[in-house]
Amino acid sequence: MKHVRVRITAHGQAGDIHPMYGVMTEAPFIERATAIQWNYTGDALGILHYVVGDADALERAIQDIPEVVGYDIERIDEQSCYVYIRDATTDSLQEMFEPISSGGLIVVPPIEYDPDGTVAFSIFGPDDEVQDATESISVPVDVTIEAVGGLAGTTAAVETLLTDRQREVVKTAVNLGYYDIPRTTSQEEIAVELDSAPSTIAEHLRKAEARVLRAQFD
Repeated sequence: MKHVRVRITAHGQAGDIHPMYGVMTEAPFIERATAIQWNYTGDALGILHYVVGDADALERAIQDIPEVVGYDIERIDEQSCYVYIRDATTDSLQEMFEPISSGGLIVVPPIEYDPDGTVAFSIFGPDDEVQDATESISVPVDVTIEAVGGLAGTTAAVETLLTDRQREVVKTAVNLGYYDIPRTTSQEEIAVELDSAPSTIAEHLRKAEARVLRAQFD
């Protein structure tokens, strides 16, 4: 069994594969998008996204796409939202999905749309099926293997390494901007938010970071 981290580059042709794929990877009003969960049936794709960007502009774009047969947007704040979209698939999208959605392969959430227009995700399954799948994608995209490892290296498995308290501290740190560049909060401010001592927050963050990095690189 093998876990493979895959990156797909469409070179500006994502919209030709499916218009929503083009929006998520190339639209200037989207800063970052993540596909949290999905259901692919061959002729339809239901997918839940977390999006950072202009939700109003995104909704206007969705309404202009004939292949979108249903959607729902829940705004979190002025800069982020959850978006459920049900798409009718295109021939090119089916061609891209079929190799990774058949047999014993599992696509491990999330699928990450990066600002440079690339898409990264993890596949887990039998070695030969993983290799066949990555070699069989023939739509106009480049497929790059970024990492190869075991199941413990997948995003979903890494999350289970953290205790509930570590997860709470890390989530608060992310929300307050501790990992932003430049950093917009401090361990002291996180401690105030969670009614804890700064030294305790520092320890939780250090242990959580160590667990995640060891799982990723061991």
